[in-house]
Amino acid sequence: MKTLPTLFFATGGIFALCGMIWGIQMSASHDHTLAPAHAHLNLIGLVLMSIFGTFYALSPQAGQSRLAKLHYGLATLSVVVMVPGIVMAITGRGEALAASGSILAITSIALFIFVVLRHPVGGAARSADDEAAVLPQPAE
Repeated sequence: MKTLPTLFFATGGIFALCGMIWGIQMSASHDHTLAPAHAHLNLIGLVLMSIFGTFYALSPQAGQSRLAKLHYGLATLSVVVMVPGIVMAITGRGEALAASGSILAITSIALFIFVVLRHPVGGAARSADDEAAVLPQPAE
């Protein structure tokens, strides 16, 4: 299996490629009706996935947790559900899928915050004893 950062970056790249092709199609047709869905595909699909991948690359111990793997699945699912949902909302076919995708995206961000707080960038959370060992001790 690929490392979690690789999965985030590769998935983000696939979403970006789809977004770019879609953007070219919109430009060629002069129909930008679905631009909000295109923007969400690029923003959540590439930008957030890349931010997530960067964090997990800088904090490998965080990327080995079950929560991190859940986070990848949730983040990917949020894009896959939200973008078509926005298309459906724009074209008048209902907003339920867009709302579901939004909830998945918010849950994904909340889970990311939790993982970051549990596994600070670059290393494991330090205890008070670890901090005391790092800080200079006053001379007696």
